[in-house]
Amino acid sequence: MSVIRKVESGTSFFTYLLRCSDGSFYCGWTVDLQQRLTAHNRGRGARYTRARLPVALVYYEEFNSRSEAQLREQQLKRLNHGQKSRLAEERHPNGF
Repeated sequence: MSVIRKVESGTSFFTYLLRCSDGSFYCGWTVDLQQRLTAHNRGRGARYTRARLPVALVYYEEFNSRSEAQLREQQLKRLNHGQKSRLAEERHPNGF
């Protein structure tokens, strides 16, 4: 990831799911959700999202370690579109 931040004791790590303007999903991890969402929407995020702007945060989970967040990212990437849609709806039925 292009987001670099000094990791300090007590830092949280997030796995997140974005819904792109074409209805597809993008999954990633970060230590700063707001900064990462802003970067994606400015075209400075992943190549995948640059062509599918704007993106919206639809789901996230918080972890105590980078390895946990990255493991969850890999798990979410294996879900199909319907499973990701259900996950986002179940977790945040009324949005954020």
